[in-house]
Amino acid sequence: MSRWRERGPAPSPYITAEGYRQLEQECKSLWQKREQVRQAVAAAAAEGDRSENAEYIYRKKQLREIDRRIAYLQKRLPELNVPAATPDSDRVFFSATVTLEDDAGNRFQYRIVGPDEIGRDDGWISVDSPLARTLLGKCTDDEVCLRTRKGEARYIILCITY
Repeated sequence: MSRWRERGPAPSPYITAEGYRQLEQECKSLWQKREQVRQAVAAAAAEGDRSENAEYIYRKKQLREIDRRIAYLQKRLPELNVPAATPDSDRVFFSATVTLEDDAGNRFQYRIVGPDEIGRDDGWISVDSPLARTLLGKCTDDEVCLRTRKGEARYIILCITY
């Protein structure tokens, strides 16, 4: 049995302006960190036998991880689109913060962001997620239905802000 898997669909190229700035800043800070790690690798290599030098092995691994992330960011940043204008506030579009209420009266608040931004803040969901795809284009007081593993979930859109 092999480990090969088909690639999923490409992530959406959208990102908020603050998300784009954060990725640019991350790339700059990684370049600075890379220089520090490179110097530490050189110092560890100068100590002698590299095969049993834990510091050298650890720093080389750290350098590979930094290089991998820098390569990803350098490839991804030119592909990203920052939507220029905020659309109408009566419909759900990219970068909207949506307040939902389920049948039990529980309220949930989500912000629709690009796939590169999720995980930074609680309540941020990717524009590629099933919930976001269901919400896009809907208005306040619309009812949305989402299929989940547990069955169907119904929500009412209470508020849309940008």
